[in-house]
Amino acid sequence: MSFTKRGILAASIAGLALVLAGCSAPAADSGSEEGAESGPVRIGVVGSSDPYWETFTAAAADEGIEVELVDFTDYNQPNPALSEGELDLNQFQHIVYLADYNVANDDDLVAIGSTAIYPLAVFSTKHDELSQIPEGGTVAIPSDPTNRARALNVLQAAELIELSDGGSLFSTPDDIDTAASKVSVTEMDASFTATSLADVDAAVVNNDFVTDAGLEFSDALYQDDPEDEGAKYFINIFAAKKADAENPTYQKLVEIYQTNADVQAGVLENSGDSAILLNTPVSELQEILTDSEAQVRDNG
Repeated sequence: MSFTKRGILAASIAGLALVLAGCSAPAADSGSEEGAESGPVRIGVVGSSDPYWETFTAAAADEGIEVELVDFTDYNQPNPALSEGELDLNQFQHIVYLADYNVANDDDLVAIGSTAIYPLAVFSTKHDELSQIPEGGTVAIPSDPTNRARALNVLQAAELIELSDGGSLFSTPDDIDTAASKVSVTEMDASFTATSLADVDAAVVNNDFVTDAGLEFSDALYQDDPEDEGAKYFINIFAAKKADAENPTYQKLVEIYQTNADVQAGVLENSGDSAILLNTPVSELQEILTDSEAQVRDNG
């Protein structure tokens, strides 16, 4: 795959939105040349307490850009908030998630910068190895379509289930060959898979929720490979409204995220050294997004 690595791999959305500041405040002027003269740039994130965000907002302030983080616990909220103008940007999702949202909602949000690819991992508080998960055991997976499909593919690669369709971006639990599978799966909101570990044999946990659940990335029993060609669909991005794709302030914020050494070190540390840090050309991101949207439509 042709994206540019800027970090190395060392190991790898219900709830209500919790907002740091009221959404009734006006969003920043998208025509601003120097920053948010008419207000801060409001960025929707999942996990604003992650230390690197403080580093990022400070680095932006050094460039004369005021950033206001709006924190969500539910992956379903940041895209509608962006589309409705309650946010200027969001940064929480990978490309195929955005593609699914755009198609389902007839929207045209765009990717304006890459951040990283994060492995998707299987965790357990009952078992120390995959082999210890018993026949007939239960594994929790995220219920949103794109992360659900990715999780099912992870479980197939881990030889816990077998998918009759061979595995795709659109696999569902209906595709599980139960007779050939070791475990059954249960779906729940991505924010709950980690907290369900006491009740299941294992869970597929999105990167955003690993640390908050008191888990260590190094304790993962299995994870997918962010360097695989198919991983391009899971590049995490800054998203904006199409009309704001060329906004210089927003582009500057992407540049800060991608090039500030302290921000990058913080992202890597926060991921347990599992992230692949990226600076993928925006044109390539758009090609992947367009391809993903076409696949979503074709899948119907």
